Amino acid sequence: MRYDHGGGLLTAHLKSLGVDTVFGIVSVHNLPLVEAVEADPELRFVPVRHEASAVNAADAYGRARGSIGCALTSTGTGAGNAAGSLIEALSSGTAVLHITGQVESAHLGSGRGFIHETKDQLGMLAAVSAYAATVTSARDAGRVLREASAAALAVPGGPASVEWPIDLQYAAQEDDGETVPLAELPVPDPSELAAARELLASARRPLIWAGGGANTARDQLLALLEATGAGLLTSNSGRGAVPEDHEQVVGNFATTPAGRALLADADVLVTVGTHFRSNETADYGLRLPGAHIQIDADAAALGRVYPARHGLHGDARAVLPSLTETAVRADTDWTDRVRRVRDEVRTALHDGIGPQAAICDALAGALPRGSVVARDVTIPSSAWGNRLLPIHDPRANVFPRGGGIGQGLAMGIGAALARPDEPTVVIAGDGGLAVHLGELLTLAQERPRLTLVVFNDGGYGVLRNMQATYTERRSGVDLFTPDFARLAAACSLPYARIGDASEAAKVIDAAVASDGPTLVEVDLAALGPMKNPFTPPVKIPAR
Repeated sequence: MRYDHGGGLLTAHLKSLGVDTVFGIVSVHNLPLVEAVEADPELRFVPVRHEASAVNAADAYGRARGSIGCALTSTGTGAGNAAGSLIEALSSGTAVLHITGQVESAHLGSGRGFIHETKDQLGMLAAVSAYAATVTSARDAGRVLREASAAALAVPGGPASVEWPIDLQYAAQEDDGETVPLAELPVPDPSELAAARELLASARRPLIWAGGGANTARDQLLALLEATGAGLLTSNSGRGAVPEDHEQVVGNFATTPAGRALLADADVLVTVGTHFRSNETADYGLRLPGAHIQIDADAAALGRVYPARHGLHGDARAVLPSLTETAVRADTDWTDRVRRVRDEVRTALHDGIGPQAAICDALAGALPRGSVVARDVTIPSSAWGNRLLPIHDPRANVFPRGGGIGQGLAMGIGAALARPDEPTVVIAGDGGLAVHLGELLTLAQERPRLTLVVFNDGGYGVLRNMQATYTERRSGVDLFTPDFARLAAACSLPYARIGDASEAAKVIDAAVASDGPTLVEVDLAALGPMKNPFTPPVKIPAR
């Protein structure tokens, strides 16, 4: 197939992937690509205000659709700006096709200071991507794009970065259309699988722990859960793999006293595609049963954090049915206890967050089942948004898995444009929102159905709580905060304020029901404190 320039090749490739929206910033070093995307009636170009936001939005677009997103950035500084958000996509294993410009191929690596040139850009991209390559000829670009996309969509996946010299973007493209072979999924060792089946069949008090790797095996996980009568714990990434209103789903509560007690009394634990992150295991202080069956498509994950009696290197969709075939029902008392623990941990958390419970309840009541809730790193997210606010579909569970602050709004924009007929909510703090405040302009320009809920406590509340707990000093946590009503007006965004728990339902209902964006400020000074101040599970050395 022949294309007049690289833009035509790119648009054809994106449409073959089912992508209809691209996020980026136009530059002299990606101009033919941006022009082609914007000129194509089947594609939409969203001009974000920062390259990091382009990757975050593309990341969340892919998550919300269960597919892949695309970000276009410039070379040099533009690619460097994107790197932090590529780290997030790499941490979460989400599929992003990141295409960045590059200087003219004749000057690559010359070090002469060509505009936008940087030292070893490909090396930088390789460090933060699952795949990175340079387009080296006009006959090469189609193959590189297909290889990159295949790598991004593979298991465990992640972002794929392609740098494309500007002269080769303008050149006529010759593409042979040869398909890229798909990587074969791993298959567990037969003896390990047989032993795992025998162990699970002996269980009377089983637990399952689902991570992000379970999200593509939802039906198989549900079948195992119901065949065994087990309790289901999840990491934050595994939320919604089984809808959280299922009576056996305890959820993201493993480190609570009741969750720890379940783990202590379980006779077999099956874990599915989880990394056991430090913040979800109390800095690895959480104890797991010795009878541990671990399923993961990444061989390096097996036994990396906790010993596994049987490590099953395979895809959960294929492995789980094999375990279900020989599974037996748990003791009735055990399944009853799981149901009680499920209710107990939710009731305790709901009580502990005090007046913020009204906002959680309002969001749960206003959002249609399966709507995306994009959560930045902020106290409401960490305290209750990541655990108590119900998630029924993993595609609705959008948050920065790598823990970086300030990514929530761009993620929300990407998710909202991926699913334009449904409302999307973003939970952000005033400190995190300020990191990419310019994306309010993207929100105002694109006008998706997005409710931005900003919890205003005048700074970095999580770090403020840590300092209050461990030291008498307050360093770097108190920030100037804008007048959000005037800021919203300046951006032509509707605005509402919640200063009392009694106002939450009315304000949230109206914002979610609208057909465009709304900025909702939660005035935490007026609303009042949570009963139990939140501090993150981070160890501080004794002083």
